[in-house]
Parts: sequence; C-alpha cells; structure tokens
Amino acid sequence: MRDVVPADLWDKQVALLMRDYPYDSIMAARVLGQGYAYLLTAMAHRGESLGLAPSTLVDIGVHTIILDTVNYAELCNTYNNGHFLHHVPLVEFKNDGSVIKTTHRIAADGWEVDLSLWTDAAT
Repeated sequence: MRDVVPADLWDKQVALLMRDYPYDSIMAARVLGQGYAYLLTAMAHRGESLGLAPSTLVDIGVHTIILDTVNYAELCNTYNNGHFLHHVPLVEFKNDGSVIKTTHRIAADGWEVDLSLWTDAAT
C-alpha cells in the first residue's frame, strides 16, 4: 500500500487517526491500509454493482481518507480515471454477507487483507 500513498500523506493520515481514535501508530496504519485497499478495489470495479462494503473498523480508515478531500480527489483522479468515487452511507448496516465478500474481492485484486479488522465479516 505504501507504493500507492506518498510517505508524507501516509504519515499525515496515520496521525489523523491517532488524533481522532485511541489508536497507536501500528493500529492506525493497519486501519488506514485497509481503508485504501477497500477504496482502490471499489475504484477498480466502478460500475460493476458488486455491493462492496467495509467493516466498521475499515470504514473509519475510509472516512479518514475521503475527508482529506484534496488528496482524495487526487486518488480518484489517478486510480478512478478522474471519476469521483462517492461515499453513500446507509443508515442501517448491511447484514447480507457483503463485508466478507468484499474481503474476497480485495484479496483477489492483490491487496493484503488484515482479517482481524474485518470483525463484522460474518455479517
């Protein structure tokens, strides 16, 4: 993942996670890495209606990434052919197996899955 995200941006976003959550740098980096794996997988499969969904913990990383809007727009420009990948949260959490299916898709795309961060993967 560090090949995708510039070191200074990575360090900034890890620091943001540590500021906003009770994470040490190791946990923050894990959450951030899975957030990027999720977003890049979603971008790679834009328009395929796969029903991808992050776990609760991974969603924290996703939010950290997308709230850094200038850098998120650049990520979309680079990895999503200039198309902005919108975040459309549902009020209710899915309970349809989409989280575990998402981990399979992420792994199939060649990203490492830190399964312990996908704790609600059984849902």
